[in-house]
Amino acid sequence: CDWSSDVCSSDLELIREGHSAHELAIPVFSVDGLGDYSREQGYAKGNVSLMWETVTYDYERGRIFEVDALDNIETQEIAFGRLAGEFMRACAIPETDAYRFAELCAGGTGRTESITTSEAAIAAVRAGVKALDDADVPYEGRVLFLSHNIRGLIDDLDLTKSAAVMNRFENVVTVPQSRFMTEITLLDGRSPGETSGGFVRGEDGTDINFMIVHKPSVLVYTKYAVSKVITPEANPDADAWRYAYRACGFSTVLSGRSAGVYTSHK
Repeated sequence: CDWSSDVCSSDLELIREGHSAHELAIPVFSVDGLGDYSREQGYAKGNVSLMWETVTYDYERGRIFEVDALDNIETQEIAFGRLAGEFMRACAIPETDAYRFAELCAGGTGRTESITTSEAAIAAVRAGVKALDDADVPYEGRVLFLSHNIRGLIDDLDLTKSAAVMNRFENVVTVPQSRFMTEITLLDGRSPGETSGGFVRGEDGTDINFMIVHKPSVLVYTKYAVSKVITPEANPDADAWRYAYRACGFSTVLSGRSAGVYTSHK
């Protein structure tokens, strides 16, 4: 259930690089409303403006691993051969999801609630849909992300009781609870107590029940994500394989569009 950058940002256009390497510029439109039409003077003139809002990358992470060449041979090349796949599965992808959901939660709206029954689950999702409807958020492009627990409660309902609500979404994605929290803390991988890296639940973080995201209301962007392999022959420091990974990007709710992200959390 990796929420890759093309899921949310593929529908966004007119994005350009900012003035520095750490910036991206996104368009913000402003238009006047309707005025009275005069049969003598015609239309009331309105103004339209386009300004570029600058956002700064706030996610830049990386890690390098080294596996001795002989150790790799003695394990039939399993030691290094499976390293990249296991790192992406267990570390990089969960952290990417956790970071994005926490950032979108911080920029959106929602409510705190305990959901323990199927009826309460579908009622809560219905309330979220109504919140977007009342805020005049367009129907198109809405995605529902929900925990396995909430998904199970809804699946236990008769389809006639849930279809009317669930069919309102372009897509429904189930997210592991371990990466579905309102706040996380990224460990730096260097300081005492943080050498293992990765992320943990933030001090005020709670489990997310579900999140409704209107895709055009958010910008999830990966500026740079690269994996590289250095062979023992090219390694100047040791007779060892090296695997390095680096990612840079950000996740944000666009200015004035907080109503497009609704979060229900414990």
